[in-house]
Amino acid sequence: MYAVFETGSKQYRVSAGDTLQVERLEVEAGQPVTFDRVLLVNNDGQVSVGAPTVGNATVVADVVEHIRDRKKVTFKMKRRKGYHKTIGHRQPLTVVKIKEIKL
Repeated sequence: MYAVFETGSKQYRVSAGDTLQVERLEVEAGQPVTFDRVLLVNNDGQVSVGAPTVGNATVVADVVEHIRDRKKVTFKMKRRKGYHKTIGHRQPLTVVKIKEIKL
């Protein structure tokens, strides 16, 4: 059984027991979180596709920890002007472990 759900404007395909990194959630570590924007559920070959979401379907997960992604470096430069600038960004992420998919 697997499901496709949406959070942080991104879609994730998960099944029970998976661990994944999603954009930062405002939930403390160790607390459960429920994702209700489920777009697709495959239950042993029986596929339910939402329009836009599957009714009564939720994905329940536990928040493991909050981390920051590795640094992404951007270098801006304008040629022949003497302008150059280096900026970096670290995206805050939340690690979640999927407990179950409810229908």
